[in-house]
Amino acid sequence: MTTVRYEQGSEPPEVQDFEKPPEASVKIDDGRDEDGEPDSCIKDIKTKISPFVMSFGFRVFGIVLIFVDIALLIVDLAVSDTQRNTKQTLEGVSLGIALFFFVDVHLRVFVEGFRTYFRSKLNILDALIVVGTLLINMVYSFSGFSAADKIPRMVIFLRALRIIILIRIFRLASQKKQLEKVTRRMVSENKRRYMKDGFDLDLTYITDRVIAMSFPSSGKQSFYRNPIEEVVKFFDTKHKDHYKIYNLCSEKGYDPKYFHYRVERIFIDDHNVPTLVDMLKFTASVREWMKQDEENIIAIHCKGGKGRTGTMVCTWLIDSDQFESAKESLDYFGERRTDRSTSSKFQGVETPSQSRYVGYYEIMKNKYGLKLPPERELRIRNIKIHAIRGVGKGNGSDLKVQIILKKQVVFQCACTIQENCRDLPKGYDDCPFFFWFNTSFIENNRLYLPRNELDNPHKAKVWKIYREEFAVELNFVEP
Repeated sequence: MTTVRYEQGSEPPEVQDFEKPPEASVKIDDGRDEDGEPDSCIKDIKTKISPFVMSFGFRVFGIVLIFVDIALLIVDLAVSDTQRNTKQTLEGVSLGIALFFFVDVHLRVFVEGFRTYFRSKLNILDALIVVGTLLINMVYSFSGFSAADKIPRMVIFLRALRIIILIRIFRLASQKKQLEKVTRRMVSENKRRYMKDGFDLDLTYITDRVIAMSFPSSGKQSFYRNPIEEVVKFFDTKHKDHYKIYNLCSEKGYDPKYFHYRVERIFIDDHNVPTLVDMLKFTASVREWMKQDEENIIAIHCKGGKGRTGTMVCTWLIDSDQFESAKESLDYFGERRTDRSTSSKFQGVETPSQSRYVGYYEIMKNKYGLKLPPERELRIRNIKIHAIRGVGKGNGSDLKVQIILKKQVVFQCACTIQENCRDLPKGYDDCPFFFWFNTSFIENNRLYLPRNELDNPHKAKVWKIYREEFAVELNFVEP
């Protein structure tokens, strides 16, 4: 494999801008089957109906109908043959349900493609059950309009057919599989997924040798996140003996034997930043792994495969000279991780502090030769909050300050003990706003962070609370 150097042009950061590297051209696997289908009316229809057919609500509705149909069957068998109107109503509803499932299978085959859909043995069994139960429903329902049901043996035969419909309960296995699939897609939102060769994972090739993904889960969490067994199967199939996993979650881990003990942990809290030391250790580790073999790749994950993952991916992209600046690498990661065919929601690094630390790494590489900057001890002289009107009580009396250094709370104070501040949005970590910085990068003994550089206030949905002029200013003095 070859590592590509990506260059950012003057155009806005679109994916195609990054596919014209000057050194080498490497096609990055987008995780989609190449169907070769040209743009057409049929393709447009597929694109439009796919979100509906594969939606969480549609799949839950299908499961509910299975239980409804089984209940109808039990009632039908209990109803006397003399109650013809009731029986015909029950038969008609059951036939309608069977037709719904018949259409459902056809829609999924249409959306996913014939080969892709019937690649699964469970889908084949599901289709056979749907067609079989539909035929049984039709025979049983339409026999009621003839004299056939007056013949005792025919009645017994039709009842037996009706009972066979209970095999539809086996469809629950297929529906559970489909429900898991749509739930995982719903949780991953519009992150680019790998949906190829029988896989459907929240996993994206950022470059040909760097993968970003969500947490490989087991137990209940595997219902809505990447099942660890499937993740292992993917890597052992695609990159056997040539992959290494980096787990950035401080909150949880898994048995490294799943990935043949090629797992390295870097402890970063959710929505927070790595230490400068950890960033340097990480890139040194990746550098060593990558140079061992041209086919070696890395896979990086946190919980959702976005913030912490993007921070460290961008750090490596800068370290390996694939990008020169933090902004370029952050823009590129966001474009690669975002599937704009399903939504325009940005799935890159959004937390300002995380982006700030990618910028710190750029400085460490270019100015300090991949070494820690000189330590600088500063004392906070004051903290100023600008344009605080509208935030909480609007005068700061309901705020409290907490300063964390090396994961330890070194200072905290409450301006005044006040409760029930309903107007103050909590955001991540039950905190209205927070930010991380390193004193080695402070210039002129002052740090000024406007709204868009503060964690939580940077989100547009809280701008009705945090006005455009909202900012936090820290002034320092030498100790």
